[in-house]
Amino acid sequence: MVRWAWTQLTTMKTALFLLLLLAVAAVPGSLFPQRSQSPEKVVQYLKDNPFWGNVLDKMQFFDVFTSAWFSAIYLLLFISLVGCVMPRTKQHWQASKRPPARTPARFNRLPESGALALPADAPSDEEVIKRLNKILKTRRYRVQSRAAQGKVGASVGAERGYSREWGNLLFHYSLVGVLISVAVGGMFGYSGQRILVEGEGFTNTLVSYDQFSPGNRFNAETLAPFSVQLNKFSIEFNRQERTDGKYGTPVDYTAEVTVKDGPGSEVREDTIKVNHPLRVAGADVYLVGNGYAPVVTVKDSKGKVAYQGPVVAVPQDGTYMSLMVLKVPDTSDGEQLAFQGFLLPTTMYNAQGVAYSADPDANEPTLQLNSYYGDLGLDDGTPQNVYVLDTKKLKELNNRKLDVGGIVLGNSEKTHTYELPDGKGTISFDGLKRYIGIEIHRDPGKAWVGTFAVLAVLGLAISLFVPRRRVWFKLADNTSGTEGGGRMIEYGLLARGEDPRLAAEAKALRDILKKEFPGLTQVEVTSTITTTQRTLRD
Repeated sequence: MVRWAWTQLTTMKTALFLLLLLAVAAVPGSLFPQRSQSPEKVVQYLKDNPFWGNVLDKMQFFDVFTSAWFSAIYLLLFISLVGCVMPRTKQHWQASKRPPARTPARFNRLPESGALALPADAPSDEEVIKRLNKILKTRRYRVQSRAAQGKVGASVGAERGYSREWGNLLFHYSLVGVLISVAVGGMFGYSGQRILVEGEGFTNTLVSYDQFSPGNRFNAETLAPFSVQLNKFSIEFNRQERTDGKYGTPVDYTAEVTVKDGPGSEVREDTIKVNHPLRVAGADVYLVGNGYAPVVTVKDSKGKVAYQGPVVAVPQDGTYMSLMVLKVPDTSDGEQLAFQGFLLPTTMYNAQGVAYSADPDANEPTLQLNSYYGDLGLDDGTPQNVYVLDTKKLKELNNRKLDVGGIVLGNSEKTHTYELPDGKGTISFDGLKRYIGIEIHRDPGKAWVGTFAVLAVLGLAISLFVPRRRVWFKLADNTSGTEGGGRMIEYGLLARGEDPRLAAEAKALRDILKKEFPGLTQVEVTSTITTTQRTLRD
């Protein structure tokens, strides 16, 4: 039973089925959020779908690529490929060392055959065989000369196309290499995300990441100590007069950065673009997001600065109207303040007096905010999303529906600073910066994956386009009655599988023979095959 199971597992049919099954098993990884990439989305999915969420979680649909069932398919595919390829390698190695197949007695049974009469002044049989041997070697055949045996005269047997099977084996070995390389990359690699505001820097340490996803064999000591600082980020928008709705859409992103490969390395300038990552110390730094970061100063009731710096605002639409949340937990008077609202890069007002952004460029930026005070829920140690404000335990200070109205901050002196109600302090809009979202990804197996992928394509091309052929030349007596030296060269060609170019190869060999032996004439060989035999052969 074990031997039967091993035989079934190591067949090519099973390997192809497992490869297809692996592709199907990867589909849930793109349909459902994954904990390794977006743990907050998994939490939200479980919250929105309590029943099916728990069912899918038990089936490991939120951890597809580390699940038991995906790993089992992956491991079985690896074993199947190795068990399938190793015996075939041994068999093909032995086959490639064997001499070409014996010379057939009758060539007219082969798909391509014929005979050419040698002239009277043709060289001896030994010389003819020698030249035939040389001709086939120049055509990259593996050749063996044979002496006359029984009814078969002196002959030459040749084979070529063994590289076809080697290409097939190379393809399958490369697939095994890809599987191993992907596994190595998944175990020892890592990926992480970080928000960088213009003027800020990032050092490749664990504490510098906003989110970090290591492989299960990752070692923090292997992090390369490089640093990246964002100097300037610019967006080029479509400003052509169009009526197709594409006016104002972004067409190019450029992040100008300063890079240092290590503590003792020289500082260098570089750029990051979409699909053109920064490559530093074996890691790739990708540009994955961007937006505006208004610079805000918050002072408490005693006039002391409680917060000062840029606040990341999350874009909500194509005009870069951005949601902004600011939490100020530490003030000198013990109050906890919070602000929530929108940044409008180019502020306009409709007929109802509602503000909106008319353009993604910061032509007339304003902050439209509501303010709160109370308990932010940060003191109990429960982690919170910095881009979400829970107002259940907070009291409103400012709102458009209240008598004091909402907060509107702009660039002018009158709108630069706003005094909070009840003497809670002030908030000011000091400027506007851009930020980018970067993803740092390191995959130690990536280069090997690319190498094995190229080798797989090469092996597949060899196995598809290199023909497997056999050719025989044989010296025989000319009994057709044509004039000549009484000798002729019979030839026959046989292909393994379909080979539409076999006839062209036969013609090429005939042309070479006529040049090598001037005076050769075509001989009509009478077939001894019956109609029934010919039908069976066809």
